[in-house]
Amino acid sequence: MFTKIILALVLIVGIVFVVAAFQPKDFRVARSTTIEAPAGTVFDQVNDFHKWETWSPWAKLDPQMKQTFEGPASGTGSSYAWAGNNQVGEGRMTILESRPGELVKIKLEFIKPFAATNTAEFTFKPEGNKTAVDWTMLGEKNLISKAFGLVMNMDKMIGGDFEKGLADLKRVSEAAAKTPQP
Repeated sequence: MFTKIILALVLIVGIVFVVAAFQPKDFRVARSTTIEAPAGTVFDQVNDFHKWETWSPWAKLDPQMKQTFEGPASGTGSSYAWAGNNQVGEGRMTILESRPGELVKIKLEFIKPFAATNTAEFTFKPEGNKTAVDWTMLGEKNLISKAFGLVMNMDKMIGGDFEKGLADLKRVSEAAAKTPQP
């Protein structure tokens, strides 16, 4: 009887991994919003990791999170590392490409709770006195993450966080656009 149970479990696990192997190797999560502020104002909030605390959905999850900034204050080459509780984990972001008012491309390296390297992109498109903002995360899935994806959808897992972050980015950017600049 015990042997049959073990064989059944092995068969189920085998089937899960076979099905997982045929899943797409890439994932993409994207959210968009329109912000009533110039593209340069919105871009400045994203291009400087020091400013993320005011709008990032993860910054609020662990007030005791350790943060380290390296490289230039903003733009290409600047990096931000964090280590926090189970909700935020540990990782590092580095800006790979920065085009003022157009694009911020980030290498996103997760260490904990799981190791992964992904790309995040923010694009900014002026629409009169407003800016259309797209936040996208792209990555590849290994066999384990493909199997995990059979029960947990990456879009559902972090899409809501992107929506919260974009809502806060909108609030912060619109306030900055209304503040007179020296």
